[in-house]
Amino acid sequence: MTVSRRIAAADGVELSVHVDGPDDGDPIVLVHGWPDTHAVWSPQVTALIDAGYRAVTYDQRGFGESDRPGELGGYHVFNAMADIGSVLDALEIESAHLVGHDWGAPPCWLAAMLSPDRVRSLAALAVGHPLAFRKAGLEQRQRSFYMLLFQFVDVAEEWLRADDWENLRMVIGDPVGFDARTAELSKPGALTSSLNWYRANVGPETLIAPPTELPPVSVPTLGIMGAEDWALLPKQMTDSAQYVESTWRYEVIDGSGHWPQEDQPDALNALLLDWLSMG
Repeated sequence: MTVSRRIAAADGVELSVHVDGPDDGDPIVLVHGWPDTHAVWSPQVTALIDAGYRAVTYDQRGFGESDRPGELGGYHVFNAMADIGSVLDALEIESAHLVGHDWGAPPCWLAAMLSPDRVRSLAALAVGHPLAFRKAGLEQRQRSFYMLLFQFVDVAEEWLRADDWENLRMVIGDPVGFDARTAELSKPGALTSSLNWYRANVGPETLIAPPTELPPVSVPTLGIMGAEDWALLPKQMTDSAQYVESTWRYEVIDGSGHWPQEDQPDALNALLLDWLSMG
């Protein structure tokens, strides 16, 4: 049975958190990306609790039933990293395995680097280490064209909503659950708050700003790519290995695009369960 609650993050933002599985199960925190909610992990939650794990999912700030900060700085990825710690504290979990996808991956990478005592292992889906992504080259920047588009306040919102969200469909393809995503994004303020993740973290100034100095990753790390991911090159994931001092493993899921949770749930579930069994 799912236990849902709201918890307060360090800056006062309230997060909608959901816990499934036995209280004594090893805790797994799954962090979603754009433009999703915690529900994207439903196939993985079922597999994890069937295997005896305690699965924790939550709507990231600006998404779903969690608060939408009014200031752009509230969406900075370091605040999202702190949210992981707030969730663990509220649930009295000392340390957990982390699984992050898309915009859920960067806060998990940061937690693994800056709070390794709280991270038992990391599984990053689609998005590699921040420095590996930054150095992935021109082709990756071309694939990430939408990040620049999303900087234009109001213009991006109107463009994405046009023709019954047809431009959003062009950007992300036609994943399972497209209608559920547009229903969420149609709620007051939801689309802008989701785009604020891009505006707060990958604005044009980041092209010339010096990279943030980060310590190496000292926890076992698994990088996962969908073989047909339209948005991200394998290079930005495989090059993440150079920033990991602990165990590194890389896997590709055939028949999957950007969302292996939905495209190939059985393959992803098997991969995650195998990974967790080793830690």
